[in-house]
Amino acid sequence: MKIEESYVFLRNVRFHAFHGVLPQERQVGGEFLLSLRVGYPLAKAMESDEMGDTLNYATLFNLVKQEMDIPSQLLEHVSGRIAKAIMTVFPGVTSIDLELTKQNPPMGADSDGAGVEMHWER
Repeated sequence: MKIEESYVFLRNVRFHAFHGVLPQERQVGGEFLLSLRVGYPLAKAMESDEMGDTLNYATLFNLVKQEMDIPSQLLEHVSGRIAKAIMTVFPGVTSIDLELTKQNPPMGADSDGAGVEMHWER
């Protein structure tokens, strides 16, 4: 049996952060949802049951949190920083799928949110 692809993910992680182009967004902040799927070879961990053979999702969360804590005007900028940090810290990562949603964005519409989705490959 061979694993074709494997991933570690964080789904709908909630953050209060200060991203946006409007001054109020940078002062008061807003609510954000982040979903992340990181391609990583998990076959060794499947056999060994050792933390060192996988991508620790708590460490992944802390890395994302560090980047979310840095205010930015654009979600594209935040997303790019998150991806660069993950690729730097975890050299075994093969791909990243990231969705970052600003809940209740100030655009004059009733919506669940607006944001960006990006896909990177090493």
